[in-house]
Amino acid sequence: MGFRDMRVFNQALLACQAWRLLAFPDSLVARVLKARLSYAAASVATKRAVPRAAASGNGAVGGSGGGFDYDLVIIGAGVGGHGAALHAVEEGLKTAIIEGDVVGGTCVNRGCVPSKALLAVSGRMRELHDEHHMKSLGLQVSAAGYDRQAVADHANNLASKIRSNLTNSMKAIGVDILTGFGTIVGKQKVWYGKVGFPDKEITAKNIIIATGSVPFVPKGIEIDGKTVFTSDHALKLESVPDWIAIVGSGYIGLEFSDVYTALGSEVTFVEALDQLMPGFDPEIAKLAQRVLINTRKIDYRTGVFASKITPAKNGKPVLIELIDAKTKEHKETLEVDAALIATGRAPFTNGLGLENINVVTQRGFIPVDERMQVTDADGNVVPNLFCIGDANGKLMLAHAASAQGISVVKQISGRDHILNHLSIPAACFTHPEISMVGLTEPQAREKADKEGFEVSVVKTSFKANTKALAENEGDGIAKLIYQPDTGEILGVHILGLHAADLIHEASNAIALGTRLQELKLAVHAHPTLSEVLDELFKAAKLQPKEVQERKQNHPPQPLLKVLSFISSLLSSQKQDR
Repeated sequence: MGFRDMRVFNQALLACQAWRLLAFPDSLVARVLKARLSYAAASVATKRAVPRAAASGNGAVGGSGGGFDYDLVIIGAGVGGHGAALHAVEEGLKTAIIEGDVVGGTCVNRGCVPSKALLAVSGRMRELHDEHHMKSLGLQVSAAGYDRQAVADHANNLASKIRSNLTNSMKAIGVDILTGFGTIVGKQKVWYGKVGFPDKEITAKNIIIATGSVPFVPKGIEIDGKTVFTSDHALKLESVPDWIAIVGSGYIGLEFSDVYTALGSEVTFVEALDQLMPGFDPEIAKLAQRVLINTRKIDYRTGVFASKITPAKNGKPVLIELIDAKTKEHKETLEVDAALIATGRAPFTNGLGLENINVVTQRGFIPVDERMQVTDADGNVVPNLFCIGDANGKLMLAHAASAQGISVVKQISGRDHILNHLSIPAACFTHPEISMVGLTEPQAREKADKEGFEVSVVKTSFKANTKALAENEGDGIAKLIYQPDTGEILGVHILGLHAADLIHEASNAIALGTRLQELKLAVHAHPTLSEVLDELFKAAKLQPKEVQERKQNHPPQPLLKVLSFISSLLSSQKQDR
């Protein structure tokens, strides 16, 4: 293909992209195309104005030259900061990470990791106490018990081990770990320091903020860390109360209800909204309530706020004053042994020096664009400054923070990248587990109404899966939300055995743009739980090929205009020849 033909081809390709923008202006594809086109234009302008800097002798892209101490400085050594640091070194960037507490952040020390240790114990206890389940497998088990301190030690030891692994992995590849709290003091300048450690100002070509989050405690709630506490305290498992109230029925609240009920506690949920598990797909939440709540020693109050919680003292129990979420009238006062506050998390962004660069937080979150670039009070991108993870509020999950960090490193290494957050899975590690990726059914139908496409839903049951039946774990469902005309997956939701592991086939399909037409042909080992998704994809009813071809033969009006433009473009090129 000659230069002239290639130029025509590129113009035609841009025209096709323009059609997508015209036909689906609010779609994810359109947003990505808009961003890429603007980024490409900016890149061309930059390349014309400034020649690319030569790589330094140590392999760093652009080196740490130009007067900078580092190519990249990361503030916060949690999972997001760690992932960014490792990827940065792979890209040849001289990298430092600043941490004022301990490496691993919330996930490793006060979140995902120790909670999974406790949930591993609760899963075993729940199974051993299920006499009917054991008998159905032909097993006889004597009374099962537990050692509370040994359980707590298991969680603490796991956190210590993972924290050590993360620290060693960064040291081994040459990441400088700087002890202290980081503050941005100016453009590409960071000060860090801590009592008992030297303080210093350093410069960096690029800076990533990855400071994470802390438990959110509503007003009127008094935390004593013993009888009224957050997940930070609960993970230490200093006690197992006879009756505990859990304020909030999201991921954190559900997982701790699983732990406490398995260890013998009675639980009362306090939820401000009218239904439990408000963040889940409604159909999945309804089934999960039947399996995870109604069959256990759990009751609940919905549509109420805990306006005041007083810790136990002087022989008196914990007092929880409940008011109607709408009228704010007093409903009742609960007297319990303990209260866990699981009302979500708040960004940890104080003391970062954001005022020095004209950045104003929004409800504590640092505003960013699609590329995690920080934006200032005027809506302008702050050059060379990025924010990932809980601090930006886009998706408060540890693996989302890591994915965002890797995406940022790709960009500062010269390769454009926009992370598709709809492809990032989430999981709740109860027994059985809940997992999800993409849109819930109400979200998908709302999007379809706005953009003018059809939505279909199909479900399969774990009761039809051989492996699940062999384990006597048939309680479960998988749900697929999709477009029948294109085969695009909009969302997948799973409740059942190992749901957290199964979801990744769906999340990767969304990330890679794999359609159901292809997934229907995939082969799964038999008998495995993965066949739950195999059956789910095969059950999807796609529109016949002739219907799809008819749509292609009668394209939308914007496409007709683009095709006309391409035709005239090709004609003009022939005349030029």
